[in-house]
Amino acid sequence: MNEIKTVGLIGLGAVGALYADRLLASGADLRVIVDEGRKARYEAEGVFVNGRRVDFPYATPKDAAPVDLLLIATKFGGVRKALETAAGFVGPDTLIVSLINGVTSEGIVAERFGDKNVLYSVAQGMDAVKAGSRLTYEHPGVVLLGEREPGEISARVQMVADYLTPRGVKVQPVTDMVRRQWGKLMLNVGVNQAVMVFEGDYGTVQRPGKARDVMIGAMQEARMIAGLEGYEITQQELDDYVALIDSLTPTGKPSMRQDGEAHRRSEVELFAGTMVKLAAKHGASVPVNEWLYARVQEMEAAY
Repeated sequence: MNEIKTVGLIGLGAVGALYADRLLASGADLRVIVDEGRKARYEAEGVFVNGRRVDFPYATPKDAAPVDLLLIATKFGGVRKALETAAGFVGPDTLIVSLINGVTSEGIVAERFGDKNVLYSVAQGMDAVKAGSRLTYEHPGVVLLGEREPGEISARVQMVADYLTPRGVKVQPVTDMVRRQWGKLMLNVGVNQAVMVFEGDYGTVQRPGKARDVMIGAMQEARMIAGLEGYEITQQELDDYVALIDSLTPTGKPSMRQDGEAHRRSEVELFAGTMVKLAAKHGASVPVNEWLYARVQEMEAAY
């Protein structure tokens, strides 16, 4: 197991730009992996974090050499293309961490590069908002990191945590990583989709009404599907996630609502799409997520 000396990051959305900025500021040996078109655009227009222009060290496939650690922070819909762009930066010993929401991106990464060096994670607690090339945030959040199989914290998980945490990306190693991913997915299935479909903000789902009922109903369906997949999430955990939503700034908006306002394609396939597919697999019913899936498709068809 090699010591981590070099880190690559692909995807300069809200999470990617946040962590790339913190890594760069800490002096990490970082390369932000992009294609030629994005490099030209970023260098011409700039990327701004909390009002500061940040000139990241961009690296294209022609500059490729394996890194010790690769962080993937693209949108779910762009992950396969991103993996091809980043392929030259992945060597036999490169550890790979996907920061993409949901429970399926690691499988896609493993299809391309094998599962031997894939670690499982979920990024949570950040309040990053990205509009165009400008990112603003106050809270950088935390990355939960672990192996696919539950058990002890592995040496390589601890090594990644020990590398990233002092460089501005706080990592918390955990022993039940995939179950934690399901908890975060349950949260997103509810709050992201409800706020987008009802075209509101966090306040829309914090007060009694149809939007809140839809949010909680979608979360209950996700909890059921998690159980069918072998990952039990308790009712208390669901209630705690709802309490977390209720603690957010009412005027804030989740990423899926930001996508809707910008007329970008959302991650509905990652959220309701996953629920609908897995419900079919298990012979279960998820009517709330089916309705959300259809409604988001209607909204996006009108862009």
